Amino acid sequence: MTETSPSAAPTVVSAEGRRAFVGVLVNTAVANVTTSYLWFALTFWVYLETRSVLATGIVGGAYMLLLAIFAMLFGTIVDRHRKHRVMVFSGAVTLAAFAVAGVLWLLFPERALLDLGGPWFWIFAGVILAGAVVENMRNIALSTTVTLLVPEDRRPNANGLVGTVQGLSFVVTSVFSGLSVGVLGMGWTLAIAIALTLAALAHLLTIRIPEERPAAATERMPAVDVRGAVRAVRAAPGLFALLIFSTFNNLIGGVYLALMDPYGLQLFPVEIWGVVLGVTATGFIIGGGLVAKFGLGRNPIRTMLLVVIAMGVLGAAFTLRDWWWLYVAGIWIYMALIPMVESAEQTVIQKVVPLETQGRVFGFAAAFESASAPITAFLIAPIAEFVIIPYMDGDAGRAQWEWLLGDGIGRGIALIFLVAGLVMVVFGAGAFLTRSYRLLSRQYATSTVNADVAVGEGADPHRDGDALDPFAVRSGAASVGADVDPRVAEAPVDRTGGSVSAMGGSVSAAAATAAADPGRGGATEPDVDPR
Repeated sequence: MTETSPSAAPTVVSAEGRRAFVGVLVNTAVANVTTSYLWFALTFWVYLETRSVLATGIVGGAYMLLLAIFAMLFGTIVDRHRKHRVMVFSGAVTLAAFAVAGVLWLLFPERALLDLGGPWFWIFAGVILAGAVVENMRNIALSTTVTLLVPEDRRPNANGLVGTVQGLSFVVTSVFSGLSVGVLGMGWTLAIAIALTLAALAHLLTIRIPEERPAAATERMPAVDVRGAVRAVRAAPGLFALLIFSTFNNLIGGVYLALMDPYGLQLFPVEIWGVVLGVTATGFIIGGGLVAKFGLGRNPIRTMLLVVIAMGVLGAAFTLRDWWWLYVAGIWIYMALIPMVESAEQTVIQKVVPLETQGRVFGFAAAFESASAPITAFLIAPIAEFVIIPYMDGDAGRAQWEWLLGDGIGRGIALIFLVAGLVMVVFGAGAFLTRSYRLLSRQYATSTVNADVAVGEGADPHRDGDALDPFAVRSGAASVGADVDPRVAEAPVDRTGGSVSAMGGSVSAAAATAAADPGRGGATEPDVDPR
């Protein structure tokens, strides 16, 4: 036995979880970028080669629909298995799907794969679609990994980094997918995606996530445990109202999803519009970085509602005139605010929902939220085209609204954005007055269900299936069970004083260091309610 001072144990041990978190975060970033890159390249390729809006719409709509359908299944799988195994499974299935698509590309001529009346187009697109959808399983696993590896007071910061990863994916997709199809063609684009997916999977196999065998692994439950998810949501007072509010917020967001491109293409040539989307998507990265640096305050629910109100004001104002700079600036700020809303919801779930059921709750939330925006998009598009836009193009509409919206182009879409933004403001402000807001705020301030998850209490070193517990801060102990990386198992352990353990990997991002460990990287005292 090798003894270390108890005061040194938390720093040494927490560094292991930090390395694991950084590794998983970087790996997920590569996987998300690769999947988005190929999926959007497919939609660009289909439209450019067929000029079929119907085929493009079906391909894009099927993606969101399948995400909503399978989110609950993915959440159940995450709860029943170790997070690392879920991520490996997801990566392997995605790699296999992309490889099958590559074989189809080699076996059949391009004209056969583009024949919308034949089976091979739908098989080719369906295989890529399957790989892209399954890859999203690791995003649910990533959210639960934050609870597992990051101390409670730093989870808002870690969720900000997750938002940054999502923003990076959007930037790369917006700029490079179209360029790749236009310059390299679909074949080389597919080859690049396969190579990057393989590299991400190989890197993932080198990461070790210290975790015990999930309690749900021994429970009998259906493949899609909707009832268990509902029970977990109802166990936290006010959480269901939060999910409903997030779903409604996404419904309003569907208005912008449907009409942002048509409005932008009236202001910019199509080539410039793609660059504008790429530039404005950097707002995702900045917004996520701000959350990673400063957190979400003592009450993330309050922060989320204030941000939603700000988004509503912004959405109502950024098309009041057809000035390109106003539109671009508005989109950039709007993008920067999105990670704050997403991080707040994730932080609340991670605080008030036990880790054992978080996968199902995140899946439950994803199912509703993934379906909501496309529903609004499908509804608002015909209303805009056949009712609002003709009205605003006519003399009556211009005469009634010119004082507010001016007389430039796209005034029909501007009116829709104005109304949608004001509705968002009203509902965001009204949420402050609800009983659910008060209940959930109190629950967040007092809940301790996951307070010790990332500090490792409760691990039994003699129970089969336990893994290394890297965050034993209060007891200063680390436990080694059956599923431990042999490099870690060799570390000397003292169950009375402290531990020194080893794990492969390195910390490559100062921001992630500060987010996962308040004692490193110059982090200040966490902004948490002392209650």
